Amino acid sequence: MLSIDDVRAAAARLQGVAHRTPVLTSRTLDAIVGARVFLKAEHLQRMGAFKFRGAYNAVASLAPAERARGVVAFSSGNHAQAVALAAQLLDCTATVVMPHDAPPMKLAATRGYGADVVLYDRYREDRAAIAAALVERTGAALIPPYDDERVMAGAGTTALELLEQTADGGPLDALIVCAGGGGLLSGCAVAAKALAPAIEVYGAEPEAGDDMRRSLHEGRIVTIDVPRTICDGQQTTSVGARPFEVIRRHVTDVLTVSDAAVVDAMRFALERLKQVLEPSGASALAALTTHAARFRGRRVGVTLSGGNVDVARVVALMTGAERAG
Repeated sequence: MLSIDDVRAAAARLQGVAHRTPVLTSRTLDAIVGARVFLKAEHLQRMGAFKFRGAYNAVASLAPAERARGVVAFSSGNHAQAVALAAQLLDCTATVVMPHDAPPMKLAATRGYGADVVLYDRYREDRAAIAAALVERTGAALIPPYDDERVMAGAGTTALELLEQTADGGPLDALIVCAGGGGLLSGCAVAAKALAPAIEVYGAEPEAGDDMRRSLHEGRIVTIDVPRTICDGQQTTSVGARPFEVIRRHVTDVLTVSDAAVVDAMRFALERLKQVLEPSGASALAALTTHAARFRGRRVGVTLSGGNVDVARVVALMTGAERAG
């Protein structure tokens, strides 16, 4: 099982490559939720999301002969960009399987980093099977988006940094992390529990895609249909097996949020924090405000996990032209 040593090894690989993203605070937000809140700004990470940490750690962990054969990934967008950029930095080829309805800016960025993109229908085709066929044909190494301990360890450096950056005021009481397939949540849970054993770690996911909450409560991996939600980065159908083993041990609960609450969180970030978040990147902030009573009077860390959203979509969500569920 993933350990703090794995996360620290990932941090060493990422040093000087990944950004040490800032921690943002807001007295207005503290007053709204009645807590002292620390926002880890991973939307300011390279390629605009925490995903760079796990992708780079995974690709950098490959032997030179493996990297020479290239890498394959599948992703709705942010992991795609992350693998493409990591491959570019480490001088290997990348092929990424992406849904045809992925946000255009994420498709463009992935191609811009030099990756070949293979499109598929997320509602009718199996992206993992398509990627597996590419691996079989090319001999490339598969870099999964979350069910991989190298990816989990890299993602966990997010919490490692956050707890180091907030240590002067004492340990955090709680940490809220956006949850899709579980790579970020599991990695952060390992790091947070190692540095602050009493901390409570929470996942945040859209109401329409509550597979992780159900899995945690039922003690088994629950699979759902592709959820219909504005949070495109969280349209996973089940938590990864490796992340789930960590999550069931270290995570207190998984909190669900409505699409409308996510839009409200995006609006707050834009208007009061002057930060642009994509829907999935705002889900942990939405969980904090939706479930504020749970965190009152506590020191709370929150991941702002991504900011890859174009102006047109921000406007559509803010004005209601794109309707939240």
